[in-house]
Amino acid sequence: MADTITVPRGLAGVVVTDTTIGRVRGHEGFYHYRQYSAIDLAEHRTLEEVWTLLIDGSLPAEPKALHQVIAPLRHIPPEVAAALPGIAAASASPDPMGGLRAALAVAGLAAGARPLYDTSPAQRRAQAMALCALTPSLLAALFRLRAGLQPVAPRDDLSHAANYLYMITGEEPSEPHARAIERYLIATVDHGFNASTFTARVIASTGADIYACVGGALGALSGPLHGGAPSRALDTLDAIGSIDRADPWLRSRILNGERIMGFGHPVYRTEDPRSRMLKGIAQGLGGELVDFAVAVEERILSLLAELKPGRELHTNVEYYAGVVMHLCGLPREMFTPTFAASRVIGWCANVLEQAEDSKIIRPDSRYVGPHAPQPVPPDGSTPVA
Repeated sequence: MADTITVPRGLAGVVVTDTTIGRVRGHEGFYHYRQYSAIDLAEHRTLEEVWTLLIDGSLPAEPKALHQVIAPLRHIPPEVAAALPGIAAASASPDPMGGLRAALAVAGLAAGARPLYDTSPAQRRAQAMALCALTPSLLAALFRLRAGLQPVAPRDDLSHAANYLYMITGEEPSEPHARAIERYLIATVDHGFNASTFTARVIASTGADIYACVGGALGALSGPLHGGAPSRALDTLDAIGSIDRADPWLRSRILNGERIMGFGHPVYRTEDPRSRMLKGIAQGLGGELVDFAVAVEERILSLLAELKPGRELHTNVEYYAGVVMHLCGLPREMFTPTFAASRVIGWCANVLEQAEDSKIIRPDSRYVGPHAPQPVPPDGSTPVA
């Protein structure tokens, strides 16, 4: 009987649980964290405040006190710092994502992380706060080690976003750049049951420790169809080069069925609200790259409407995310890791919520192979297909 159950490909639209963390309303071009518009939060609140909202369920009454709690957690424990040069040297790619998975595994061991199943809500929260605070420091340290530079220790006087830029570049960022990155980080903290968030919740449902949950989520995020598009969208602008080359370059790829990175989304049927906000941030920063990106975006949307009518392909978060991060001094290989530095907060919020449910997530599959059972062929013979 189970083999006759029909489910949408990719589980699209299938509801797997209840959540109070947030929701994406794709047909409206709207998403929220708890009861607040995510974009409104990005415009008016700090990352630390939104972080508390997701983890604890409410905005903090004393943001300054919150900063004093988070700042010490950013410092890399000595036993973890000692492992980072080896992790950086072992990485065959300049992308620190794989290294981050290894570093977090070490951090989990150093922290004595215990299964969610065996810990109290207060213990889980403490682990989540520490993990979220430490992740940007690990990313920055691994990046600098790969570049032959010494890691830069976090500064307790800087905001979380400003500190992240500082640890990567070694220079205190300007206020406009720090705020631009902070708004990006807030806007990408959580976004429904995407692949990485769902992965984190599946692992959490087994009762595993929170570092294992985030490690699995990072594995899902490393795929280019999930979190790897910001740098690829900027690669598209580089490949086009000038606006007079845009139409023939784009038309050829669209007609060949190639995906234009930074456009289209599995949930939104309107413009991605994150893209709209990031476009405004980019235009506020200004420059030739921004003007070029805006002009190319217009041509892409026009050609997609012409060549793929009825598809409702709009600009998504990755297109202007790459532009903003580049303008703020982040190297291209750090675009997806920066996304991870934000999304780890949403993953942890989802892990904590899932840990309150004792039911393991265990879906079924439909077998479509050869009829069974069949006789096992004699050794050395060719089995019947």
